[in-house]
Amino acid sequence: MPADTDNRPKGKSLRPLRELVPFIRPYTRVVLLAAVALLVGAGALLGLPIALRYVIDYGIAARDPATINQYFVGLFVVALLFGLFAALRLYLVTWLGERVVADIRKAVYARVLRMDPTFFEVTQTGEVLSRLTTDTTLIQSIAGTGVSIALRNVIQLVGALVMLAITSPRLMGMILLLIPAVVVPLIVIGRRVRGLSRDAQDKVATTSGLAGETLNAVQTVQAFTLEEFQVGRFGEAVQASFRAAARRAKAGALLTGTSIVALFGAITFVLWVGAHAVLAGEITGGQLGQFLLYAMFVAGSAASLSEVWSEVQRAAGAMERLAELLTASPRITVPAQPASLPARREGRIVFEQVSFSYPSRPGSAALRDFSLEIRPGEKVAFVGPSGAGKTTTFQLLMRFYDLAGGRILVDGVDIATVRPEDVRQRIGVVPQETVVFAASARDNIRYGRTGATDAEIEAAATAAAADEFIRKLPEGYDTFLGERGTRLSGGQKQRIAIARALLKDPPVLLLDEATSALDAESERLVQEALEYLEKDRTTIIIAHRLATVLKADRIVVMNEGRIEDIGRHEDLVRRNPLYARLAELQFGEARAADAA
Repeated sequence: MPADTDNRPKGKSLRPLRELVPFIRPYTRVVLLAAVALLVGAGALLGLPIALRYVIDYGIAARDPATINQYFVGLFVVALLFGLFAALRLYLVTWLGERVVADIRKAVYARVLRMDPTFFEVTQTGEVLSRLTTDTTLIQSIAGTGVSIALRNVIQLVGALVMLAITSPRLMGMILLLIPAVVVPLIVIGRRVRGLSRDAQDKVATTSGLAGETLNAVQTVQAFTLEEFQVGRFGEAVQASFRAAARRAKAGALLTGTSIVALFGAITFVLWVGAHAVLAGEITGGQLGQFLLYAMFVAGSAASLSEVWSEVQRAAGAMERLAELLTASPRITVPAQPASLPARREGRIVFEQVSFSYPSRPGSAALRDFSLEIRPGEKVAFVGPSGAGKTTTFQLLMRFYDLAGGRILVDGVDIATVRPEDVRQRIGVVPQETVVFAASARDNIRYGRTGATDAEIEAAATAAAADEFIRKLPEGYDTFLGERGTRLSGGQKQRIAIARALLKDPPVLLLDEATSALDAESERLVQEALEYLEKDRTTIIIAHRLATVLKADRIVVMNEGRIEDIGRHEDLVRRNPLYARLAELQFGEARAADAA
């Protein structure tokens, strides 16, 4: 996917707009009602010049107040019809545009949320968010008001041209010659304005991105005393944004001045020719007024259609990018008729000669001929240097990637034959860096099982040693925890994660060294909560600190994607050089620190 789509280029064809049809089809009644309102409104608009002609020729010319009143009432009725149906059309098409965009955003979000990690290795999150916002906004203008404006102007243009020919063929010829002279400069300058507007928006986006980046890391900025430096960077970005906005304003002023001069120059010329035609008795004053309004309709419709066409092309490009997301498929293959995991949730895990390379690094094997059986209720720890493949085992067990070779069995069933969601339902994860959502403490724990009651949530928090600190928060369990849990300490975040896993109550538990970044007191509380969580569950631990795996039933020593040895701590220290070196590095340093 292209990363730079801020300029929202136009589509090469309008074919991508066909993707809108499934989103519009459910609202066919609204479309039909809007079409009726459009036709009635356009008919009333085209009737206004005729009504004005009768007011002039048969009302004012007759010098009869009663006749004048009658024709003015008729003129007002026509204007009233136009206003009412124009308002109805505007409401319906705006509603339709908002509804379609809401459906598209939901569909795109649902699709992206189910994509595998490979998708996010090559797709920036900001790019996805940009498509969900900017691109869908362009679609909104086309799916709603854009289409309506285009149809209205087409009807208005064709109808006005027909009425011009009926009113005065001679003057119509002049109008057809003048329209390009008026519209072409406006289109050229308008494109320049749009380009400058995009540039100004880019500069504003850069400014916002810079501000967001520094505000999200404000403590780091302050710690390195970078305030003046960042203020200078932001000032330069603001100045660039101002210069872009000034160029846009200059071009916009030129467009406004040119349009006024060109339009009124053309109107003045037509009025001058028409006035002489009235004096010569070729047309009446009412016909001249009627002709002038129709000429304005033609010019306005032509200019509007040129603008709408540009928006349609840009919307086609936006829909093309959205369609890429809507049609994207995860690389995780799911059988047409997936198997089911057994109802009895034992938590037996078997790796059979598993081989795997990450899609972004196909030449480097993350796991090689990896075979291991983990019994129900067993506690197994994976240790080894960075890049040994420890985290890869977790990701493969969670079915984030498909294997290059071998099998992984959960409770005797190959996970490649099962829906990924079914596999993940049986696995609980407590990561090293806990994810806390911008929600309340209660909702954050409820992510473990969305249908849980408040009592179950509080029981899980109590078991995770989180109840006490949660109740001390300003609003207890309903306290908003801030973006990424900024109102909590590291240990409190981990206990929220443990409570979440307890609430899920999975037979298999994956722990990615959940205490490595905590102080001694927080580590003690989290460790106690983890020991409670591990009871009667199959537990796999990624261990960065060997002190956390001394109680493991088995320790699996990994290196370069292979299993080097399996055993207890005491045995591995004696017979495995890699493990002995890791133990000496950690426990030797610990003894030295104690001696000091």
